[in-house]
Amino acid sequence: MNPLLIKKDYILLYILLAIVYLTGLWIPLMENDSAQHATMAMRMYLENDFVNIYKGGKDYLDKPHMHFWLAAFSFKLFGVSHWAYRIPALLFTLLGAYSCNKLAKVFYGKQASHVAALVFLSTQSIFLANHDVRTDAVLTGATIFGIWQLVLYVHLNKVKHAILGAIGVAIAFSTKGNLGVFVVGVCILVHIAYTKKWNIIWSWKTLVGLLAFFISIMPILYAYYLQFDLHPEKTINNRTHISGVKFILWDQCFDRLTATGFKKTSPDYFFFFHTLLWAFLPWSLIAYVALFNRLKLLWKVKFTLQPKTEILTSVGVLVVLIVISFSKFKLPHYLNSLLPILSVLVAGYIINLHQNNKIKTTNILLIIQYTILTLGSAFILFLILWAFMPPHVGYMLCYLLLVAGLCYIVITQMQKLRKLVIVSVYFMIFINFCLNTQFYPKLLMYQAGNNAAKIIESENIIKDDVFMLKNKPSWSLDFYTKRITPNLNIEEVVNMKKGTWLFLYEEQISLLNQNNIEWSKKYEINHHRITRLSFKFLNPNTREGILKKAYLLQIK
Repeated sequence: MNPLLIKKDYILLYILLAIVYLTGLWIPLMENDSAQHATMAMRMYLENDFVNIYKGGKDYLDKPHMHFWLAAFSFKLFGVSHWAYRIPALLFTLLGAYSCNKLAKVFYGKQASHVAALVFLSTQSIFLANHDVRTDAVLTGATIFGIWQLVLYVHLNKVKHAILGAIGVAIAFSTKGNLGVFVVGVCILVHIAYTKKWNIIWSWKTLVGLLAFFISIMPILYAYYLQFDLHPEKTINNRTHISGVKFILWDQCFDRLTATGFKKTSPDYFFFFHTLLWAFLPWSLIAYVALFNRLKLLWKVKFTLQPKTEILTSVGVLVVLIVISFSKFKLPHYLNSLLPILSVLVAGYIINLHQNNKIKTTNILLIIQYTILTLGSAFILFLILWAFMPPHVGYMLCYLLLVAGLCYIVITQMQKLRKLVIVSVYFMIFINFCLNTQFYPKLLMYQAGNNAAKIIESENIIKDDVFMLKNKPSWSLDFYTKRITPNLNIEEVVNMKKGTWLFLYEEQISLLNQNNIEWSKKYEINHHRITRLSFKFLNPNTREGILKKAYLLQIK
């Protein structure tokens, strides 16, 4: 049988995907989380303190150190910049793609390998995780690497795979706590149960793997011990005598499940199931079809072991989804660590369609993809041409070339499943190239902090003379001035020396008037919470009416 993808197909797609990911490196950081995490890592680098994590001068308990360590190390190598902050995320995304490739090859053969990697790299949430960088890109890459290595350990019983798998899981734990451990644990246990290789659990090599895991997480546990366990007087969420070690090993997981210390988010038990529809675009509907077909087959054969069948990517993912759906604190990016596993499931399903020549199913899926892609392309083109100023002529030429390429692929005669994969990946390349080069940069014109930093630089304002009013931080101001801006209360502002500068938001300026504080110079900056978009903001005719202001004032 002819291969689904030929070499020139995936090489060209990899090159175009690389271009899109590289353009994402240069987008300014968004508030809150991305700019906040970058600033926290920058403080580590500036103060050469890699033990303590602080958020706005307060001890930060919620997430472990790995993400911040990697970003701070990148700053040491390349200096403080948004592209340097994103380098670790990009590297772990590449590791995730490589691990998808190899895991798909283990389960479904060589033809599935590049399909799985392309599915993973062209997923919308993975694009997003590489420019709006939080802990999720590192977590995702480490999780799928750990699963791949532990699957090899189950199959080959070699101690090196147990150790490498344990290190992958340890990095996932060191990045976001027990979520990665839970995902890997459920998937591997499901795989062991299906293949009936229970003897692997009792092997001495498994003990070596567990030892490697605990050794690998010791730096995190020690850092938590130094910051919290040695300082029971510290107050976190109105509590003292906090054990950082106990928190990261146990409390964090259950605090999120019960929303203890967090504001409850969606009570919807199907939140993750419908969020997956956009998070896994353009593959989400195919993933649900693949999941349904796998569960249907397993039910038909009463879950007996079948040749060339695995349940890690179906039952494993479903169990995780069901469990996390009972959490009272839900966020879309909690799905990210499942996306590479689903990418392998989708690749296996597509290869199965190809090998069994399922023409009717292929035609239906191709029509669905064409519909999604056409609507999506039209929406993105409308958005970038309507919402903001027209793109640079160079970018417009690139967009036209990409549209021409998309049209060429659609009209070219080729095997339909091959066309489905190529068109789907190419569509996401087009979408995210437009977003990275036009939409996001224009959006960042309405984030006050990074634009205030530009004013400070262009007007040669001495950075050490700039302060912020308390209770409303600007992480992007801190990051782009490469300095932790001191936060002052209103009493301290009253006593500021003449000529110093104060950054504040529109709702805070009444405090200055109430305390008879005057200023000699004022820079007014448009501001909007750009991670919470609305039609009124996107509409250029109504945007001005909902914009807020931020100010950079020189005190008299």
